[in-house]
Amino acid sequence: MKHRNRTTTQPQRKLLTCALASVLLIAGGQALAQSSNATLRGKAEAGAQVTATNTATGSKRVVTANSDGNYALVGLPPGTYSVSAGGTERTVTLQVATSVNLDLAGAPAAPAGDATTLDTVRVTAPPLQEVKTSEVGTNVSLKQINTVPQLTRNFLEFADTVPGMQFTTDGSGHSDIRGGAQTTSAVNVYIDGVGQKSYLFGGVSGQQQSAGNPFPQLAIGEYKVITSNYKAEFDQVGSAAIVASTKSGTNEFHGEVFGRTTNSSFRQPTAAELEPGKSKQKTHQDEYGFALGGPIIQDKMHFFFSYEGKGFEISADPVVPGMNVGIGAFLPQDVQAKLGPVTRPFKEDLYFGKLSWDIGDNDRLEFSAKVREEDSRDSVGNTTTADAAKVNNNSEKRYDLSWEHYGESYLNEMRITYEDAFFNPTAYTIGNQSVYTRGLVQNDVVLFDDATSGLAIQLKGQKGPAFQNDITFTSLGDHVIKAGIKYKQVDLTQSENSISNPSFYYAVNDGSIPGLPVGTATVPYMVKFNLPFAGATPSVTTASKQLGLYIQDDWNVTDRLQLNIGLRWDYEEIPSYVDNVTPAEVRAALTGPGTNPAISATYAEQLLKGGIDINDYLSNGNSRKADKDNFAPRLGFSFDLGGDERHVIFGGIGRSYDRNLYDYMGLEQVKSALSGYEVRFSDVTGCTPTPNSCAPFNPAYLTDPAALASLATSRVRNGEIDLLNNDLETPYSDQISLGMRNSVGEWNTSATLAYIHSKEGFVFTLGNRYPNGDWYQNGSQPWGHTPPGFGALILGDNGIETKTTQLLLSLDKPYTKESGWGFTAAYTWSHAKGNRGGDEHYAFDAPTIEQYPFIDLKAVPEHRLVMTGIYDLPWNITASAKLTLSTPPPLNEVVGWYNYGAPDTTLPRPVALDAPQTFGVKQLDLSLSKDMFVTENVTVQVRADLMNALNNDNLSGYIINWGGGGVYNPQVSQQPYGSQFTQPRALFLSARVIW
Repeated sequence: MKHRNRTTTQPQRKLLTCALASVLLIAGGQALAQSSNATLRGKAEAGAQVTATNTATGSKRVVTANSDGNYALVGLPPGTYSVSAGGTERTVTLQVATSVNLDLAGAPAAPAGDATTLDTVRVTAPPLQEVKTSEVGTNVSLKQINTVPQLTRNFLEFADTVPGMQFTTDGSGHSDIRGGAQTTSAVNVYIDGVGQKSYLFGGVSGQQQSAGNPFPQLAIGEYKVITSNYKAEFDQVGSAAIVASTKSGTNEFHGEVFGRTTNSSFRQPTAAELEPGKSKQKTHQDEYGFALGGPIIQDKMHFFFSYEGKGFEISADPVVPGMNVGIGAFLPQDVQAKLGPVTRPFKEDLYFGKLSWDIGDNDRLEFSAKVREEDSRDSVGNTTTADAAKVNNNSEKRYDLSWEHYGESYLNEMRITYEDAFFNPTAYTIGNQSVYTRGLVQNDVVLFDDATSGLAIQLKGQKGPAFQNDITFTSLGDHVIKAGIKYKQVDLTQSENSISNPSFYYAVNDGSIPGLPVGTATVPYMVKFNLPFAGATPSVTTASKQLGLYIQDDWNVTDRLQLNIGLRWDYEEIPSYVDNVTPAEVRAALTGPGTNPAISATYAEQLLKGGIDINDYLSNGNSRKADKDNFAPRLGFSFDLGGDERHVIFGGIGRSYDRNLYDYMGLEQVKSALSGYEVRFSDVTGCTPTPNSCAPFNPAYLTDPAALASLATSRVRNGEIDLLNNDLETPYSDQISLGMRNSVGEWNTSATLAYIHSKEGFVFTLGNRYPNGDWYQNGSQPWGHTPPGFGALILGDNGIETKTTQLLLSLDKPYTKESGWGFTAAYTWSHAKGNRGGDEHYAFDAPTIEQYPFIDLKAVPEHRLVMTGIYDLPWNITASAKLTLSTPPPLNEVVGWYNYGAPDTTLPRPVALDAPQTFGVKQLDLSLSKDMFVTENVTVQVRADLMNALNNDNLSGYIINWGGGGVYNPQVSQQPYGSQFTQPRALFLSARVIW
């Protein structure tokens, strides 16, 4: 397949780059932080000093109103402030990552209202609502985090209440967050201005196959979810940007300690546990932690520290023999003893600490650190015993040092960060894997036992520093201009497979297979193992170099009209990609004889007949360049119809670049370094001894790695070939939105129509072709027509594309202590189409990704409604609830393999099918908490959360009958004992002590 050429105007782009760089240099240094701080703008008397004092910490910020009376206080940490100018004083609460207006010119002092700061429950002032912004976003308050029912203690779970967002937890406890219909990897989370992106897997660092939390919930103050049209300061994001602010210490010592628990006695069986012959597993979930914060120097220096831990036994499907239940009686007795119930242990320790120091009135230093350690047993149950499980080790360390300097007309924010995050799946048992199969058919697996395969042992991670800085100009009349640059160098490590844990295959005969003794053979009939190619290692580490530039202007054109104009440019160079040299053995195989030289003289000719120019993928070390064309303009507006911020029309259009994940890009080197061998034993199979494929069995193979390695008489690169296109581009999304915000009394509403077109998603396709170039013949693909001496040819390209239209409606009545209640409602209508959905990055059902049809995608339901409510009852009791209703997403399946109504030459084709039920999710969660005031400063809270109170099944597994008699007529029914969209009913009990 030819690579796609883009039309570029290079001289203009170079001029744009130079111009942007010049602006940043004039601005005074490097900058790029996705700020979680707030901006306060407005009018005061010309020349008046405007002072904002944080009521919790005593921190002060001062600016002077210009000759027109305009002022802008930027970089204010979320919290409650006393704001004064001349004789006017107001007390307001600022929310995370917001820009709000406060006019002080001749305004009378406002009466005190109700709200909470980030670190105390003292009543101070109402939060100012952000209305003049083109971003499509919603804030999640600390009150919601502390009150709304919650299945996990993952703070991101509350993003589920934002239109356009989905937070899901599967039966293994693994959680994902998705914006729109795009991949979960397109999300980025910024904590105190620092992106938490995983460069290997995308999304939030540390969440790969994890039941843990990315950050201690005790340390999160509040956060904002921006689903599209974010400003130019946001990088490496293609769908939702989540901006969170952490808590800080205050002038008073405050703390809390909590514990939370549930177990199998407090929950209903899962759908899988209701299957006849199965029973409810014994499980438990224990969560615990504490937080403490206070002053070191009054009004100047403060500290905050938190710890949260988890100890789980998570439900897993019982261990049962495959093929048929009866065959299990023919397994060895010691193996039969391993059948039955099994669980997955999980443990997490999560620490966060922060020091804040105000040095005078103009400078602030902050240092924070996060440490996360996890261990879990995974990939267990069904046909895998506990001994054959794998262990996921997940570790993450992040350090952040920031310096903010407040000038008379600008704010400069400098930041140095360091991250060290690794995901290390390894074997629960180091040794031989025993694979029991029905007879001599290796794919008819009865049971995996003793150890996991070496294929499951991996090491993937990122480690390195970054330097970034923001500068914001506040005295440019009606403009607030922010500009920045970031440089980051991160070592990326990708390691697949291991030479340890070979897999030995044993035949099991239940009496139905002639020619084999009944029972389990004592001698294996086959072994699979890995060996590295001479001088190579199945691991690659490369230094990713990242550079980002941006400039953003928030321009109050009039008192009613604001324009948000931004431009950013991103560049990433990954040496293992740009400097890669295709191994000589691989090049020789691809340019050597074809699989049938009478039809195609060379394999390259065979591929070319099938539409693939292999020269687009072969690299000599100078064939590739990093993508330099990642310019992302962003333009937005907001118009206040009445000038009173009650009815505001807003909209925007822009582009945002994400990144290609190194979990895919590193495979080019990793796959070529490790050779996989499959050797049958002639004693059992009767094969003719042949080097590298058949040999007599030797018991030493079970115990001596050197003896096993001797079976590979010629060490060659004979594994899978993964090649990347020489012109890979960066995935991106184009976003456009138009909406209206309204404020009616205490109620806030928003209605937005948003369209997101994501392009150039990364995909692997099958490169193999038949000798005449066909990809499909006689009902099968050309898997057997591999490059001579190698496994399959897998090609990496760009090309996944999605188009999502959404109507986003929200209704919010913020909780106040005075009213005693709060309510939110978020409705999303979605229409999403694409050529590949979900998080899929392999596409083996068509010759190229361009030949995939656009179908309705399974990533998002058509209708989704989430409502939450908080209500204060007598005797210091608080009730809260969350209701989730959604239609089932379509099923994305592939038909054509069984040729219903079509000849054998017809290609398989992806289709979207409607699910049979009305609701995909119908769930009501309830919570009740009671506060007991032990002393004036000490409160004990007890709480119960009843998740899925009505125990709705919410089944997500399906059975598809494609038709009969050669007629394509798909009929879909639910799998009653399959997977579920949600957990069954479960009761969580918790207690907190707050002081």
